Amino acid sequence: MDVSGMDQESFVAGQRQSRIMGSASLKALAHPLRIEILEVLTVQGSQNSSSLAAILGESSGVTSYHLRQLAKHGFVHEIEGKGSTRERWWERSRGSVGLDTSESSETPADDETVRMVAKEFAQRRTEALMDFLDNAWQVTEGEWKDAGVITTFNLRMTPVQLESLATRVRDQIAGLAAELDEEGEQEGSRPVQIHFNAFPLLPSQQSA
Repeated sequence: MDVSGMDQESFVAGQRQSRIMGSASLKALAHPLRIEILEVLTVQGSQNSSSLAAILGESSGVTSYHLRQLAKHGFVHEIEGKGSTRERWWERSRGSVGLDTSESSETPADDETVRMVAKEFAQRRTEALMDFLDNAWQVTEGEWKDAGVITTFNLRMTPVQLESLATRVRDQIAGLAAELDEEGEQEGSRPVQIHFNAFPLLPSQQSA
């Protein structure tokens, strides 16, 4: 189960692998602020502890601590040659982060950690979508409002079919994103998120 974001540079050939987290790495990520930091680095690019503190409404000491914890497990890394010993700059490590229950869940506590991390990522995505729906009409130009799409397909599938469909769609998006990366940043571009969700409906949802 892949639940995290990936920035455009990660789609360059050879950098699209999904890192499947083990129990230790998963627990290191199981903090809402660390997920927020990872999301900011993904969307807004490299930051230092002070700029992250300003964005997230925290102290630089707090963001510095969580950056170091994320770095221990390879989620972020320091940018060499940028900043100083007092003000280090960080960026997100390339590639997506996957939650594989067969690899990450060894105990009921691990299962709960997987669920919490997945929900935190999903919450961030939902907030971004709701913010767009609430505010896009005031802050974006007409062409941007018309360019987006929110689509739902309802199908009946087996687990094998669902996994196959999700993999094929993910690979297709990754390939298209790699093509965009090769074109370089264009004038008038801005950060964009692409959400693709594929999951079985629970019995309660089927009867709604």
